[in-house]
Amino acid sequence: MVSHEPVAGEVFGIYLATPDEVHAVGYVSRIINNARIENKTQQIRNQNENMKINTCKGPACSRRGFLCNTAIGIAAAPFAKAAFAAERKPSAAAGTEQAANTEFASLKQVDAGVLNIGYAEDGPSNGPVALLLHGWPYDIYSFVEVAPLLASAGHRVVVPYLRGYGTTRFLSSETMRNGQQSAVAVDIIAFMDALKIEKATIAGFDWGARTANIIAALWPERCRSIVSVSGYFIGSPEANKPPLPPSAEFEWWYQFYFATERGRAGYDKYRRDFNKLIWKLASPKWNFDDATFERSARSFDNPDHVSVVIHNYRWRLGLADGERQ
Repeated sequence: MVSHEPVAGEVFGIYLATPDEVHAVGYVSRIINNARIENKTQQIRNQNENMKINTCKGPACSRRGFLCNTAIGIAAAPFAKAAFAAERKPSAAAGTEQAANTEFASLKQVDAGVLNIGYAEDGPSNGPVALLLHGWPYDIYSFVEVAPLLASAGHRVVVPYLRGYGTTRFLSSETMRNGQQSAVAVDIIAFMDALKIEKATIAGFDWGARTANIIAALWPERCRSIVSVSGYFIGSPEANKPPLPPSAEFEWWYQFYFATERGRAGYDKYRRDFNKLIWKLASPKWNFDDATFERSARSFDNPDHVSVVIHNYRWRLGLADGERQ
């Protein structure tokens, strides 16, 4: 099905980070705004050519060090204004913190493909587009602090709820509640078409990163560049068949839980408790408060959430068929 190499526009950068760096700190915007365009272009091209993956693990990987080390892999060209604008802005005074943004400038709906997609939008309508994609078990509020920073630098920022989240709904009750990775990517292409977005810098983590990678592979002409944080890259049920060492398998316990009907029923009954546990396990040093979690937890009340999530993980393990189109 893939007829060309998986490269995205100018850059295909893949990095690993914890959800707290994305959600609580505004990871994507900070990397973008710290990119040094003139000095890093050749390094980015060389890295893109070799398709290397940088990982960041252990206590030595501080947030500041992580951002500095990974900035060269970001598609900086379309965010030149953001980088320079960030450098002109005075930093907060020592001992003070800027108030966190908790709401989007506007929330909208649009019919796109098989969905009516809910999304947040900020920034000028004619600005270069930054398309931000969330993962599981998160939602658009992962980017609530990022969006206004990019918008203030002149970018049109759009942040859609993926299928099964928030206010996104299937247009037909007959449509398969499919969590297959390519189905989510097709949703985003339809979303871009509906908003008349020809090309965008696509940034995502977890499911969102995987979706960005698939779009880069199948529709490179729609990607100005991508920022792929955390995520599964591009999955393969066949590649997932060989067993991993026990310690590695243990990290994926919830996939095996979801493979059972008990797991489906348990996730449906305890959506908030389950996903709060995942947040804590994924980011043990992230001291999020109840209000932060509740802003996202409302997305899990989507009537199709459980079906999409369960299908996604069963498909990954080769336990459920996808759609063959």
